Amino acid sequence: MNEFYHYSVLLKESITLLNIKPDGVYVDLTLGGGGHSLEILKHIGSGRLIAFDRDSDAIAASKKRLTGYEDKITYINDNFINFASTLDYLGIKGVDGVIADLGVSSFQLDTPSRGFSYHAEAPLDMRMSKTDPLTARDVVNNYPADKLKHIIYEYGEENAADRITRAIINARGVSPIETTTQLAEIIKSAFPPKARFEGKHPARRTFQAIRIEVNNELEIIPQTLNSVIEKLNSGGVVAVISFHSLEDRAVKETFKRFSNGCTCPREFPVCVCGFKPSIEILTKKPITADSCELDENLRSRSAKLRAAKKL
Repeated sequence: MNEFYHYSVLLKESITLLNIKPDGVYVDLTLGGGGHSLEILKHIGSGRLIAFDRDSDAIAASKKRLTGYEDKITYINDNFINFASTLDYLGIKGVDGVIADLGVSSFQLDTPSRGFSYHAEAPLDMRMSKTDPLTARDVVNNYPADKLKHIIYEYGEENAADRITRAIINARGVSPIETTTQLAEIIKSAFPPKARFEGKHPARRTFQAIRIEVNNELEIIPQTLNSVIEKLNSGGVVAVISFHSLEDRAVKETFKRFSNGCTCPREFPVCVCGFKPSIEILTKKPITADSCELDENLRSRSAKLRAAKKL
């Protein structure tokens, strides 16, 4: 196995927002390479960290990186959608801070066998957890044309979704599409010759869309944040780093819903719903990487950090 690594995007900014208490209980929903978890562990004394990751490789590698903190950390090899039930199982009623870095790790992107990259030959996989049943191969070869087009257009924000879908349907009608490079070439063939070699790789958005579908990345964000806000202690902070406009929108809308409170129509003279704001948004606009970080890690360019505090 290659060394698991992941540049910890917006590390200083996210740790500052968490305002870590030495005796607090914190949760890292996306352990990855362990960068954010390590900084949290440095700040806590008698506190505790619960670290989730769907990827068993991430768990194994981070256990090595975080050697010496075993008495302060509990590893959870599971999807963070199970955040609330896991805390209940552990007997934890409330937490003081939660962080999530929704980006795919550098290890996953750069390890060909994981099937995330269109640059290297690999089986069509793209699963963040190797135990999940759905693979990219299943999506590409078995989804009906209308569903495939919807995924590519919505999740990839790809205007050429119709042409790409037709190219995939035609190709799989001859023989199953098995590898990343095979799929990348099929996608490239859907573009005019000039567009194939200008700017970013023509398969980029489609690969992103398929990855999101395989891992159900968008639907689990608001569901998990609902549970996170419910479990936060008063004054506790949730910080979320996203890399895709649809991810950022899901975070923004969830925060807005919990910070607004009242859901009554505007024309109502008084509130009848009874809902009260439960969080204060700490980032009116998302925090982005500064020039120093961009020099160190170009992948940070699309990162957006939003945070909220429980009232």
